[in-house]
Amino acid sequence: MKLFITGIGTDVGKTIASAIITEALEADYWKPVQAGDLDTSDSHKIKSFISNEKTVIHSNSYALNTPASPHLAAEIDGITINLKQIQEPETKNHLVIEGAGGLFVPLNDSDCVIDLIQPDYKVIVVSRHYLGSINHTLLTIEALESRKIAIAGILFNGNENQSTESIILNKAGVKYIGRIDQEPYFDQNVIREYADLFRDELLKLQ
Repeated sequence: MKLFITGIGTDVGKTIASAIITEALEADYWKPVQAGDLDTSDSHKIKSFISNEKTVIHSNSYALNTPASPHLAAEIDGITINLKQIQEPETKNHLVIEGAGGLFVPLNDSDCVIDLIQPDYKVIVVSRHYLGSINHTLLTIEALESRKIAIAGILFNGNENQSTESIILNKAGVKYIGRIDQEPYFDQNVIREYADLFRDELLKLQ
């Protein structure tokens, strides 16, 4: 199973969600494009969060120096991101793929993050409550559906908002996987607790 983790925007909790899903499935993890924070990258964070011994963390296809939109970060580094150079790692394990920002974050002049999603991927959408998040969540789901990309389900991140969650689920008609509470901190123990909580629902996605 290959699960692509996308968010409705930046800083909505994709990496925490990716860590939980990776731990739950003892999956491999891969972030194709990392822009900035190379010493404390999302791959580093995943490594610090998981505690199983099966997960392999695969190298970024592009590791860019500037914390910016990938197209700009690449330009600053004097390169152009080429989708043909983004080769999915070979593994017989489940694979969790983490996107960068939202679906239409540009990678170059013509391609966006959504273009990284392959036909055999299933997408998990991470939504976080804020003013405008209903619109951003439904637009994200509609964009995936318009391209006939399989949506595995949705994870909500942050404090519960029943009104927001119910309207999104009713309008989108996607599977509810669970919600990650606004925790005071995340460490291996907290990640493991959520992994145990979500594991059965994630295994049903196969």
